[in-house]
Amino acid sequence: METGRKRDGAALIALDWGTSSLRGFLMDGAGTVLEQRANAHGIQNLPQPGLPGFEQAFAELCGDWLAGNPDIPVVAGGMVGSAQGWVEAPYVACPADTGTLAGHAIAVDSAAGVRILIAPGVTYAPPDAPPDILRGEEIQIAGVLADRPDWAREACMVLPGTHSKWVQIQDGRMTRFATYMTGELFAVLTKHSILGRLMPADAEIEAGADADARDAAFADGVRAAQASGPGDLTHQIFAARTLGITRRMAPDLLKDFLSGLLIGHEMVSGLTRMGAALGSGRPLLLIGDGMLCRRYVQGLALLGIEPTARLENTAPKGLFQFAIAAGLIAPPAGKDTHV
Repeated sequence: METGRKRDGAALIALDWGTSSLRGFLMDGAGTVLEQRANAHGIQNLPQPGLPGFEQAFAELCGDWLAGNPDIPVVAGGMVGSAQGWVEAPYVACPADTGTLAGHAIAVDSAAGVRILIAPGVTYAPPDAPPDILRGEEIQIAGVLADRPDWAREACMVLPGTHSKWVQIQDGRMTRFATYMTGELFAVLTKHSILGRLMPADAEIEAGADADARDAAFADGVRAAQASGPGDLTHQIFAARTLGITRRMAPDLLKDFLSGLLIGHEMVSGLTRMGAALGSGRPLLLIGDGMLCRRYVQGLALLGIEPTARLENTAPKGLFQFAIAAGLIAPPAGKDTHV
């Protein structure tokens, strides 16, 4: 392990360890990020196979932090706790809050003798419908609710991504949620189906298409989803080919139309599922990447909905709350730790 320099005030190492990337945060006792690092060593891209790959990725990212702060606690969330991860942290059932996650966390001891506490995922398994799962998003949600008791009382959270999540919050707990494979479906259709043959590469689109025209094509897709009937999606998807073949839409706009169509269907369904949770002015919160969330803001506006807030990286704060709930660090003075 590398020789490290003690960092004044360092109280926690927090790892957001996903499928494609590993992000580390050195934090102080107030939850402020002192340093952060990232690399591509997600669980599907480790420097070597199996457990040695997890050990190496952890040591390379955090070795000097640990050497300089040998007794510092370490927590992790995300796919590192999946069945394909370093150690499996089994799912906990809804309703669940940060205390539930901490109570079911799983520890793994690294070869260097460092113990890492890994957060579990969450499952929603109603008796009359197929089960649903999330892993990683529960930590982001904990970060959102940490300083907002008003949102913790009741809210709906939308986390766009490869697998988008719509989550209902009541009394600080995740009570139910739904997953939409919107991002993955978009990637499959554009890269591995006949639709993609008419679509230029992303770089060509960025260089050639007018931003207003792209927004208009996206809006056309959202409106098509809004006007659809039961079972229309697979029929409507084909329009991303026929609009191009008949030249009713320029090739560099077809991806935006398809994106609007898929996101539109997700939003129509999500808003219906979460209808009761959104009544009487209850908050609707967007959490995720700025560019992707911008599309969701556009789409929701077309459906007459304005999000209450848009937040980006809430994982560090969520991991900090998880560490407090697990008793690894003390809560900052004057902070409410109800979540």
